[in-house]
Amino acid sequence: MLNAAGVDSTGQITLREYATLRSLPSTLLRFSEPQAPTPAGPSAELLLPSGFTATLYPYQADGVRWLKRIAAEGLGCFLADEMGLGKTVQVIAILSEETEADRTPSLVICPATLLENWRRELNRFTPALRVLIHRGQGRTGFPSNLRPYDVVLTTYDTASRDLPLLKMIPWNAVVLDEAQAIKTPDAQRSIAVKEIPRRIAIAMTGTPVENRLRDLWSIMDFAAPGFLGTLADFESAYTDSMADAARLEPVVSPLMLRRRVATVATDLPPRIDIPQPIELAELNAVEYDAIRQQIAAEYGAAANLVAIIKLRLYCTHPFLINDGCGDPLPHSTKYARLVEILEEVIDQGDKCLIFTSFTKMADILAANLPRRFHVPCSMIDGRTSISDRQPAIDAFENTPAGAILILNPKAAGVGLNITAASHVIHYNLEWNPAVEDQATARAYRRGQDKPVTVHRLYHANTIEEVIDQRVARKRDIAGQAVVGVQGAEDDVADILRVIELSPVRPEGDAYAR
Repeated sequence: MLNAAGVDSTGQITLREYATLRSLPSTLLRFSEPQAPTPAGPSAELLLPSGFTATLYPYQADGVRWLKRIAAEGLGCFLADEMGLGKTVQVIAILSEETEADRTPSLVICPATLLENWRRELNRFTPALRVLIHRGQGRTGFPSNLRPYDVVLTTYDTASRDLPLLKMIPWNAVVLDEAQAIKTPDAQRSIAVKEIPRRIAIAMTGTPVENRLRDLWSIMDFAAPGFLGTLADFESAYTDSMADAARLEPVVSPLMLRRRVATVATDLPPRIDIPQPIELAELNAVEYDAIRQQIAAEYGAAANLVAIIKLRLYCTHPFLINDGCGDPLPHSTKYARLVEILEEVIDQGDKCLIFTSFTKMADILAANLPRRFHVPCSMIDGRTSISDRQPAIDAFENTPAGAILILNPKAAGVGLNITAASHVIHYNLEWNPAVEDQATARAYRRGQDKPVTVHRLYHANTIEEVIDQRVARKRDIAGQAVVGVQGAEDDVADILRVIELSPVRPEGDAYAR
């Protein structure tokens, strides 16, 4: 058995040797609590790839050191930092380094809602890397068309359908973002991604255990196959109890890095802003473009904010203009991303404010979210009487665990103190940055004793991206001159850009760089 693990002398063994020994089907071996491969410490110099442009927080630098040690041994690992701590940028640093080592392409598998975010983050922090989005009807069926790229991005569904293609490439790293997607061991997507050949595997999720300890086993079975034994052996050794969870923690700690916001708060700003560009689904992109062309034909250069409001409504949710009903999730990638964020927020027992300026969207949220998450969910907008607002806030503040409060940014944008919330989600962006800032200030204000994570959701290459860029521009102006950030809402240049910008990609276009 020692020979099989490559152990040919006494003394300290490597992490790879330890992982190999753990994976052997033997009852003869006994393991004491392992020593996790901790980073060398903040004082140790971290050499980052020359093509990597991000500036890391100290805890992120520690995470990259840890990932480098794992990758150097050709192992897999599980990056389980809480939401807002920057798992993506840490993994991008490793992908950049692996590319500089002249290795084969790496593959990132994520929910469809995160494809555009990954593409933009790679472009931002590693502009020299060649990146391809492998998705949709125009995707290739030939491995030779994937090999020239440094990083290939795809979805779980596409990876399952294209498994024979993906198995033809000896991938360097395979990364699973939102890895709780494979928490069910016998699900088709779980089985599929574990068959993809790779030198190293990296699983990423802030919720390593959602329901049962077998969730963790399934994810570790991707990151380090055999490390926790077979599923039957694992379930016979560990029950879903606090005692067994505590007993399991030191076993997985060599290959799992878990930091919480509360423990690294000294490294963090008090407010963490997470812009979230989301690609419209193909059918939604076509429908959006039809509305855009109709507006262009009817108004042309004379269009105004009233003329283009239909585009904002469609981006918020198609139900707002087509009177759809039923589950809102399958009809909107933005709503799907909202649900993904809330799953982690509620799992952590945190509270969240969701801002939307559209009454019908607030109604959809208020009707659907309580059924989906089974937590208290209340709403304050222009229809809520003044006398009923503070009791709703008090109930939200006094809820001991996770809770959701849906707010209209204008009705609830001033005069309210809601410091129990550590997450703020702007579900649709506002032309006026002051409205958004005042809304965020409901939670991010004096009396708040936790870092506040602000999520800004918008559809890429649509009116919402124009709004996002406008807000950034107005804030830059406000930071450089003694002027406000109100801005005129009839900015002709922005409106013309809305009419010209299309989310529909010509086949094979704009997916690669």
